[in-house]
Amino acid sequence: MRIVVLGGGVVGVTTAYQLQKDGHEVALLERHGQVAADTSWGNAGMIAPGHSFVWSSPAAPRILLKSLFVKDQALRFKLSADPRLYAWSWKFLMECTDAKARRNTLLKHRLAAYSQSVLKQVVADEAIEYDRSTRGIVYFYRGQQALDGGVARMRLLESDGQEIRVLDRAGVVALDPGLASIGTNIAGGIYCPTDETGDPAKFTRALAAKVTSRGGAIHTGAVIKGLETRGDKIARVLTDKGEFTGDAYVLALGSYSPILARKIGVNLPIYPIKGYSLTIPIGNRPHPPLIASVDEHNLVAISRFGDRIRVTATAEFAGYDTSHRPTDFAFMKGVTRELYPEGGDYDHAEMWAGLRPMTPNNLPIFGWQRFRNLFLNTGHGHIGWTMSHGSARITADLIVGRAPDLSMDGLLAT
Repeated sequence: MRIVVLGGGVVGVTTAYQLQKDGHEVALLERHGQVAADTSWGNAGMIAPGHSFVWSSPAAPRILLKSLFVKDQALRFKLSADPRLYAWSWKFLMECTDAKARRNTLLKHRLAAYSQSVLKQVVADEAIEYDRSTRGIVYFYRGQQALDGGVARMRLLESDGQEIRVLDRAGVVALDPGLASIGTNIAGGIYCPTDETGDPAKFTRALAAKVTSRGGAIHTGAVIKGLETRGDKIARVLTDKGEFTGDAYVLALGSYSPILARKIGVNLPIYPIKGYSLTIPIGNRPHPPLIASVDEHNLVAISRFGDRIRVTATAEFAGYDTSHRPTDFAFMKGVTRELYPEGGDYDHAEMWAGLRPMTPNNLPIFGWQRFRNLFLNTGHGHIGWTMSHGSARITADLIVGRAPDLSMDGLLAT
Protein backbone atom coordinates (compact mmCIF):
# COMPACT_ATOMS: atom_id res chain seq x y z
CA MET A 1 0.00 0.00 0.00
CA ARG A 2 0.92 3.65 -0.33
CA ILE A 3 0.54 5.30 3.07
CA VAL A 4 0.77 9.01 3.86
CA VAL A 5 1.91 9.92 7.37
CA LEU A 6 0.87 13.33 8.65
CA GLY A 7 3.47 14.67 11.07
CA GLY A 8 7.25 14.52 11.29
CA GLY A 9 7.83 14.21 15.01
CA VAL A 10 9.17 11.04 16.60
CA VAL A 11 5.72 9.42 16.41
CA GLY A 12 5.29 10.13 12.71
CA VAL A 13 8.83 9.14 11.70
CA THR A 14 8.83 5.90 13.69
CA THR A 15 5.47 5.08 12.10
CA ALA A 16 6.85 5.70 8.61
CA TYR A 17 9.82 3.46 9.46
CA GLN A 18 7.64 0.57 10.68
CA LEU A 19 5.34 0.86 7.66
CA GLN A 20 8.30 0.83 5.29
CA LYS A 21 9.72 -2.16 7.14
CA ASP A 22 6.47 -3.97 6.31
CA GLY A 23 6.95 -3.23 2.62
CA HIS A 24 4.65 -0.25 2.20
CA GLU A 25 5.42 2.83 0.14
CA VAL A 26 5.49 5.78 2.53
CA ALA A 27 5.27 9.55 2.22
CA LEU A 28 5.56 11.79 5.27
CA LEU A 29 4.43 15.43 5.52
CA GLU A 30 6.05 17.84 7.97
CA ARG A 31 5.35 21.59 8.16
CA HIS A 32 8.78 22.55 9.50
CA GLY A 33 12.00 22.61 7.50
CA GLN A 34 13.14 19.38 9.16
CA VAL A 35 11.67 16.57 11.19
CA ALA A 36 11.68 16.58 15.01
CA ALA A 37 11.42 20.37 15.18
CA ASP A 38 8.63 20.65 17.78
CA THR A 39 8.03 18.56 20.89
CA SER A 40 10.44 15.87 19.73
CA TRP A 41 13.24 18.43 19.89
CA GLY A 42 12.94 19.76 23.42
CA ASN A 43 11.68 16.94 25.63
CA ALA A 44 13.51 15.19 28.46
CA GLY A 45 14.73 12.33 26.27
CA MET A 46 13.74 9.67 28.77
CA ILE A 47 12.66 6.19 27.68
CA ALA A 48 10.98 5.70 31.01
CA PRO A 49 8.40 2.99 31.68
CA GLY A 50 9.24 3.74 35.32
CA HIS A 51 7.69 7.18 34.81
CA SER A 52 4.33 5.88 33.54
CA PHE A 53 2.10 7.32 36.25
CA VAL A 54 -0.75 9.32 34.76
CA TRP A 55 -1.20 12.98 35.57
CA SER A 56 -4.96 12.51 35.98
CA SER A 57 -4.63 11.35 39.58
CA PRO A 58 -6.69 12.16 42.70
CA ALA A 59 -4.03 14.76 43.65
CA ALA A 60 -4.26 16.68 40.37
CA PRO A 61 -7.41 18.80 41.06
CA ARG A 62 -5.93 20.24 44.25
CA ILE A 63 -2.61 21.02 42.54
CA LEU A 64 -4.32 22.76 39.62
CA LEU A 65 -6.52 24.83 41.94
CA LYS A 66 -3.48 25.82 44.03
CA SER A 67 -1.63 26.88 40.86
CA LEU A 68 -4.12 29.72 40.36
CA PHE A 69 -2.70 31.38 43.46
CA VAL A 70 0.81 29.95 44.03
CA LYS A 71 3.69 30.16 41.55
CA ASP A 72 6.22 27.40 40.78
CA GLN A 73 3.66 24.60 40.80
CA ALA A 74 4.51 21.58 38.63
CA LEU A 75 1.02 21.68 37.12
CA ARG A 76 -0.26 25.15 36.22
CA PHE A 77 -3.77 26.05 35.15
CA LYS A 78 -4.22 29.43 33.46
CA LEU A 79 -7.69 30.86 33.05
CA SER A 80 -8.59 31.21 29.39
CA ALA A 81 -11.41 32.22 27.08
CA ASP A 82 -10.99 28.96 25.15
CA PRO A 83 -14.08 26.79 25.75
CA ARG A 84 -12.19 23.68 24.63
CA LEU A 85 -9.90 24.05 27.64
CA TYR A 86 -12.83 23.73 30.05
CA ALA A 87 -14.47 20.89 28.12
CA TRP A 88 -11.17 19.00 28.13
CA SER A 89 -10.50 19.84 31.79
CA TRP A 90 -13.86 18.41 32.81
CA LYS A 91 -13.00 15.13 31.09
CA PHE A 92 -9.59 15.22 32.77
CA LEU A 93 -11.17 15.67 36.19
CA MET A 94 -13.46 12.70 35.52
CA GLU A 95 -10.34 10.55 35.19
CA CYS A 96 -8.93 11.69 38.54
CA THR A 97 -10.20 8.82 40.67
CA ASP A 98 -8.14 6.12 42.36
CA ALA A 99 -9.61 3.35 40.23
CA LYS A 100 -9.17 5.14 36.90
CA ALA A 101 -5.68 6.37 37.76
CA ARG A 102 -4.62 2.82 38.60
CA ARG A 103 -6.14 1.39 35.41
CA ASN A 104 -4.72 4.09 33.16
CA THR A 105 -1.27 3.87 34.75
CA LEU A 106 -1.09 0.12 34.16
CA LEU A 107 -2.22 0.53 30.55
CA LYS A 108 0.37 3.27 30.05
CA HIS A 109 3.11 1.15 31.60
CA ARG A 110 2.19 -1.82 29.45
CA LEU A 111 2.49 0.28 26.30
CA ALA A 112 5.72 1.95 27.48
CA ALA A 113 7.42 -1.37 28.24
CA TYR A 114 6.36 -2.82 24.89
CA SER A 115 7.55 0.30 23.13
CA GLN A 116 10.97 0.06 24.75
CA SER A 117 11.30 -3.49 23.42
CA VAL A 118 10.52 -2.25 19.90
CA LEU A 119 13.12 0.53 20.25
CA LYS A 120 15.77 -2.00 21.24
CA GLN A 121 15.08 -3.97 18.08
CA VAL A 122 15.27 -0.84 15.92
CA VAL A 123 18.60 0.15 17.50
CA ALA A 124 19.95 -3.38 16.96
CA ASP A 125 18.85 -3.32 13.31
CA GLU A 126 19.93 0.22 12.44
CA ALA A 127 22.88 1.08 14.72
CA ILE A 128 21.63 4.65 15.20
CA GLU A 129 23.75 7.03 17.28
CA TYR A 130 21.66 9.31 19.52
CA ASP A 131 23.61 9.81 22.77
CA ARG A 132 21.94 6.76 24.27
CA SER A 133 22.51 5.92 27.92
CA THR A 134 21.34 2.62 29.44
CA ARG A 135 22.45 3.46 32.97
CA GLY A 136 18.85 3.72 34.17
CA ILE A 137 17.00 6.59 35.81
CA VAL A 138 16.84 7.47 39.51
CA TYR A 139 13.74 9.15 40.95
CA PHE A 140 14.87 10.79 44.19
CA TYR A 141 12.99 12.34 47.11
CA ARG A 142 13.97 15.02 49.59
CA GLY A 143 11.99 13.71 52.59
CA GLN A 144 11.47 10.28 54.09
CA GLN A 145 7.69 10.53 54.05
CA ALA A 146 7.71 11.44 50.36
CA LEU A 147 10.13 8.58 49.65
CA ASP A 148 7.89 6.10 51.46
CA GLY A 149 4.91 7.32 49.45
CA GLY A 150 6.87 7.08 46.21
CA VAL A 151 7.92 3.52 46.98
CA ALA A 152 4.31 2.57 47.76
CA ARG A 153 3.17 4.02 44.43
CA MET A 154 5.99 2.38 42.51
CA ARG A 155 4.90 -1.04 43.76
CA LEU A 156 2.04 -0.76 41.26
CA LEU A 157 4.51 -0.66 38.36
CA GLU A 158 6.61 -3.34 40.01
CA SER A 159 3.56 -5.60 40.02
CA ASP A 160 3.43 -5.09 36.25
CA GLY A 161 7.05 -6.14 35.72
CA GLN A 162 8.96 -2.89 36.30
CA GLU A 163 12.33 -3.52 37.96
CA ILE A 164 12.92 -1.13 40.85
CA ARG A 165 15.55 -0.73 43.55
CA VAL A 166 14.94 1.38 46.62
CA LEU A 167 18.02 3.38 47.61
CA ASP A 168 18.99 5.37 50.67
CA ARG A 169 20.85 8.67 50.45
CA ALA A 170 24.23 6.98 50.07
CA GLY A 171 22.87 4.75 47.33
CA VAL A 172 21.68 7.72 45.28
CA VAL A 173 25.02 9.51 45.61
CA ALA A 174 26.87 6.31 44.73
CA LEU A 175 24.96 6.22 41.44
CA ASP A 176 25.83 9.83 40.71
CA PRO A 177 28.64 11.36 42.78
CA GLY A 178 27.79 14.74 41.27
CA LEU A 179 24.90 14.86 43.75
CA ALA A 180 27.25 14.64 46.75
CA SER A 181 27.00 18.35 47.54
CA ILE A 182 23.22 18.09 47.93
CA GLY A 183 23.24 14.60 49.39
CA THR A 184 22.14 15.65 52.87
CA ASN A 185 18.93 17.03 51.32
CA ILE A 186 18.08 13.73 49.62
CA ALA A 187 16.31 11.10 51.70
CA GLY A 188 16.67 8.38 49.09
CA GLY A 189 15.34 7.33 45.73
CA ILE A 190 13.91 4.68 43.48
CA TYR A 191 16.27 3.40 40.81
CA CYS A 192 14.82 1.91 37.62
CA PRO A 193 17.86 0.25 36.01
CA THR A 194 16.04 -0.67 32.79
CA ASP A 195 14.92 2.90 32.03
CA GLU A 196 17.18 4.78 29.60
CA THR A 197 17.73 8.09 27.86
CA GLY A 198 18.74 9.46 24.47
CA ASP A 199 18.33 12.52 22.28
CA PRO A 200 14.93 12.08 20.57
CA ALA A 201 15.58 14.65 17.84
CA LYS A 202 18.92 13.09 16.94
CA PHE A 203 17.26 9.65 16.81
CA THR A 204 14.29 10.86 14.77
CA ARG A 205 16.43 12.61 12.16
CA ALA A 206 18.72 9.62 11.81
CA LEU A 207 15.74 7.29 11.40
CA ALA A 208 14.20 9.65 8.83
CA ALA A 209 17.45 9.44 6.86
CA LYS A 210 17.10 5.64 6.87
CA VAL A 211 13.56 5.95 5.51
CA THR A 212 14.57 8.26 2.67
CA SER A 213 17.63 6.15 1.80
CA ARG A 214 15.25 3.24 1.20
CA GLY A 215 12.93 5.13 -1.10
CA GLY A 216 10.55 6.79 1.36
CA ALA A 217 9.49 10.38 0.67
CA ILE A 218 9.76 12.93 3.47
CA HIS A 219 8.30 16.28 2.46
CA THR A 220 9.41 19.02 4.85
CA GLY A 221 8.01 22.53 4.70
CA ALA A 222 4.65 21.09 3.65
CA VAL A 223 1.82 22.80 5.53
CA ILE A 224 -1.34 20.69 5.61
CA LYS A 225 -4.40 22.76 4.70
CA GLY A 226 -7.06 20.08 4.94
CA LEU A 227 -8.28 16.59 4.09
CA GLU A 228 -10.61 15.85 1.21
CA THR A 229 -13.09 13.09 1.98
CA ARG A 230 -15.13 10.77 -0.18
CA GLY A 231 -17.76 8.75 1.64
CA ASP A 232 -16.17 7.00 4.62
CA LYS A 233 -12.62 7.47 3.34
CA ILE A 234 -9.97 10.14 2.98
CA ALA A 235 -9.38 10.88 -0.70
CA ARG A 236 -6.36 13.19 -0.48
CA VAL A 237 -4.35 15.57 1.68
CA LEU A 238 -4.25 19.22 0.61
CA THR A 239 -1.05 21.13 1.35
CA ASP A 240 0.67 24.30 0.25
CA LYS A 241 2.97 22.04 -1.78
CA GLY A 242 0.20 20.28 -3.65
CA GLU A 243 -1.98 17.21 -3.11
CA PHE A 244 -0.91 13.86 -1.68
CA THR A 245 -2.87 10.65 -2.08
CA GLY A 246 -2.57 7.20 -0.58
CA ASP A 247 -4.42 4.02 0.24
CA ALA A 248 -4.25 4.89 3.94
CA TYR A 249 -3.33 7.89 6.07
CA VAL A 250 -1.88 8.20 9.58
CA LEU A 251 -2.69 11.23 11.73
CA ALA A 252 0.37 11.86 13.91
CA LEU A 253 0.33 15.63 14.33
CA GLY A 254 0.56 15.65 18.12
CA SER A 255 -1.10 18.71 19.64
CA TYR A 256 -2.26 19.84 16.20
CA SER A 257 -4.13 16.61 15.45
CA PRO A 258 -7.49 17.83 16.82
CA ILE A 259 -7.33 21.01 14.73
CA LEU A 260 -7.10 19.07 11.47
CA ALA A 261 -9.48 16.35 12.64
CA ARG A 262 -12.23 18.86 13.47
CA LYS A 263 -12.28 19.94 9.83
CA ILE A 264 -13.63 16.50 8.88
CA GLY A 265 -15.95 16.08 11.84
CA VAL A 266 -13.68 13.98 14.06
CA ASN A 267 -13.41 15.23 17.64
CA LEU A 268 -10.25 14.16 19.43
CA PRO A 269 -9.95 14.74 23.21
CA ILE A 270 -6.47 16.23 22.97
CA TYR A 271 -5.34 19.52 24.47
CA PRO A 272 -1.86 21.07 24.35
CA ILE A 273 -0.03 21.19 27.67
CA LYS A 274 2.97 23.49 27.59
CA GLY A 275 6.33 22.32 28.88
CA TYR A 276 9.68 24.04 29.29
CA SER A 277 13.21 22.78 28.79
CA LEU A 278 16.80 23.95 29.04
CA THR A 279 19.67 22.50 27.06
CA ILE A 280 22.87 23.25 28.95
CA PRO A 281 26.36 22.74 27.53
CA ILE A 282 28.66 20.94 29.93
CA GLY A 283 31.73 22.80 28.73
CA ASN A 284 34.71 22.20 31.00
CA ARG A 285 32.67 21.65 34.15
CA PRO A 286 34.09 18.72 36.14
CA HIS A 287 30.99 17.15 37.67
CA PRO A 288 28.09 16.82 35.18
CA PRO A 289 25.29 14.30 35.75
CA LEU A 290 26.29 10.68 35.20
CA ILE A 291 22.76 9.30 35.27
CA ALA A 292 19.33 10.67 34.41
CA SER A 293 17.21 11.69 37.36
CA VAL A 294 13.92 13.21 38.44
CA ASP A 295 13.76 15.46 41.48
CA GLU A 296 10.34 14.30 42.63
CA HIS A 297 9.92 17.19 45.07
CA ASN A 298 10.32 19.81 42.36
CA LEU A 299 9.32 17.59 39.41
CA VAL A 300 12.40 18.58 37.46
CA ALA A 301 13.81 15.96 35.09
CA ILE A 302 17.50 15.93 34.13
CA SER A 303 19.12 13.91 31.33
CA ARG A 304 22.63 13.79 29.92
CA PHE A 305 23.04 13.85 26.11
CA GLY A 306 26.77 13.49 25.52
CA ASP A 307 28.21 16.97 26.11
CA ARG A 308 24.83 18.52 26.95
CA ILE A 309 22.33 18.40 29.81
CA ARG A 310 18.59 18.50 29.10
CA VAL A 311 16.39 19.80 31.92
CA THR A 312 12.59 19.79 31.73
CA ALA A 313 9.85 20.96 34.06
CA THR A 314 6.33 22.30 34.33
CA ALA A 315 3.02 21.40 32.75
CA GLU A 316 1.04 24.50 31.92
CA PHE A 317 -2.52 24.56 30.62
CA ALA A 318 -1.95 27.52 28.31
CA GLY A 319 -3.41 26.61 24.92
CA TYR A 320 -1.23 26.82 21.82
CA ASP A 321 1.02 29.53 23.22
CA THR A 322 4.72 28.53 23.05
CA SER A 323 6.15 31.91 23.99
CA HIS A 324 8.59 32.09 26.90
CA ARG A 325 10.74 34.48 28.91
CA PRO A 326 13.96 33.93 30.84
CA THR A 327 12.04 34.14 34.11
CA ASP A 328 10.06 31.03 33.11
CA PHE A 329 13.27 29.01 33.43
CA ALA A 330 14.69 30.51 36.62
CA PHE A 331 13.26 27.87 38.94
CA MET A 332 14.35 24.83 36.94
CA LYS A 333 17.79 26.31 36.34
CA GLY A 334 18.11 27.02 40.06
CA VAL A 335 17.18 23.46 40.98
CA THR A 336 19.69 22.02 38.50
CA ARG A 337 22.46 24.35 39.66
CA GLU A 338 21.74 23.35 43.27
CA LEU A 339 21.98 19.66 42.39
CA TYR A 340 25.02 19.98 40.11
CA PRO A 341 26.88 23.21 41.02
CA GLU A 342 29.83 22.14 38.83
CA GLY A 343 27.71 20.32 36.27
CA GLY A 344 27.26 22.68 33.34
CA ASP A 345 27.72 26.09 31.76
CA TYR A 346 24.45 27.48 33.07
CA ASP A 347 25.00 30.95 31.63
CA HIS A 348 24.77 29.55 28.09
CA ALA A 349 21.64 27.42 28.48
CA GLU A 350 19.29 27.26 25.48
CA MET A 351 15.66 27.92 26.39
CA TRP A 352 12.71 26.17 24.75
CA ALA A 353 8.98 25.75 25.27
CA GLY A 354 6.69 23.30 23.46
CA LEU A 355 3.41 21.47 23.59
CA ARG A 356 2.55 18.02 24.87
CA PRO A 357 -0.54 16.47 23.22
CA MET A 358 -2.48 15.33 26.28
CA THR A 359 -5.61 13.23 26.48
CA PRO A 360 -7.75 13.25 29.65
CA ASN A 361 -6.64 9.72 30.61
CA ASN A 362 -3.02 10.27 29.45
CA LEU A 363 -3.26 7.41 26.94
CA PRO A 364 -2.62 7.83 23.20
CA ILE A 365 -5.38 7.32 20.64
CA PHE A 366 -5.14 4.46 18.15
CA GLY A 367 -7.36 3.00 15.43
CA TRP A 368 -9.79 4.84 13.22
CA GLN A 369 -12.89 6.95 13.72
CA ARG A 370 -15.46 7.67 11.02
CA PHE A 371 -13.02 7.35 8.09
CA ARG A 372 -11.85 3.81 7.53
CA ASN A 373 -8.49 4.65 5.98
CA LEU A 374 -7.47 7.38 8.45
CA PHE A 375 -5.58 5.81 11.34
CA LEU A 376 -4.90 7.71 14.55
CA ASN A 377 -1.55 7.64 16.31
CA THR A 378 -1.62 10.70 18.49
CA GLY A 379 -2.12 12.07 22.01
CA HIS A 380 1.05 10.68 23.61
CA GLY A 381 1.36 13.37 26.26
CA HIS A 382 4.53 13.76 28.29
CA ILE A 383 6.23 10.45 27.38
CA GLY A 384 5.72 10.37 23.64
CA TRP A 385 9.38 9.46 23.07
CA THR A 386 8.90 6.48 25.37
CA MET A 387 5.69 5.28 23.72
CA SER A 388 6.42 6.20 20.11
CA HIS A 389 8.16 3.04 18.97
CA GLY A 390 5.47 0.65 20.18
CA SER A 391 2.76 3.00 18.95
CA ALA A 392 4.32 2.93 15.47
CA ARG A 393 4.41 -0.85 15.46
CA ILE A 394 0.80 -1.04 16.67
CA THR A 395 -0.35 1.38 13.95
CA ALA A 396 1.45 -0.57 11.22
CA ASP A 397 -0.30 -3.74 12.43
CA LEU A 398 -3.74 -2.13 12.64
CA ILE A 399 -3.53 -0.73 9.12
CA VAL A 400 -3.31 -4.22 7.62
CA GLY A 401 -5.80 -5.75 10.06
CA ARG A 402 -3.17 -7.69 11.98
CA ALA A 403 -3.46 -8.12 15.75
CA PRO A 404 -0.57 -6.26 17.46
CA ASP A 405 1.76 -8.21 19.73
CA LEU A 406 0.48 -6.06 22.59
CA SER A 407 -3.09 -6.54 23.80
CA MET A 408 -5.17 -3.57 22.74
CA ASP A 409 -7.78 -3.97 25.48
CA GLY A 410 -8.37 -0.46 26.78
CA LEU A 411 -6.15 1.18 24.16
CA LEU A 412 -8.24 1.30 20.97
CA ALA A 413 -10.28 4.37 20.05
CA THR A 414 -14.03 3.95 20.40
